[in-house]
Amino acid sequence: MSLDWIEIPGGTCLFGDQARPITVPTLLWTRTPITQAQLGDVPREHRPATHIDQSTADRVSCQLGGRLPRSVEWEWMASGAERRVWPWGNAPWGPKLANLRDSGYEDTTDVAAHPEGATPDGMLDVAGNVWEWTASSTMGDGFVIRGGSYASPPLYARCTFLNSAPAELRSPGIGFRVVREP
Repeated sequence: MSLDWIEIPGGTCLFGDQARPITVPTLLWTRTPITQAQLGDVPREHRPATHIDQSTADRVSCQLGGRLPRSVEWEWMASGAERRVWPWGNAPWGPKLANLRDSGYEDTTDVAAHPEGATPDGMLDVAGNVWEWTASSTMGDGFVIRGGSYASPPLYARCTFLNSAPAELRSPGIGFRVVREP
């Protein structure tokens, strides 16, 4: 199993809608959410691995040589120093950019199916297809999820939008990607 890593230089993320400055380190990121093939499950090999709860995503991230990103790290990767509205820039969402509700799909797609929606650094599937687990906990035994899924309205895929899910949730709309120190 091979992972394609992209280095995202660190900096100061103006986090969330309040633009709170938080320093983020330089990290290597998996270009896409982890796929079924990368976990040894081949039926829909290039689609995101889903039905994985947060603790399993965390454990698998460690087995793959990294960890889950913190919410602020995810936002920095998605929005960049320029604070893009969407991972691809500031142009509004369209079906060619991400697998979101009303894009014509009712399920996940291959992680490389929307290259026009890539970040300037080449990160794929940052918006839509699956929410992504983070290492950032919330009140009530939940964790922050980012990016929106195939069932989400476009608003949920904005770089500053965050949601939460119960840690034990195993959803067809939640996956994960891995980060590690360079």
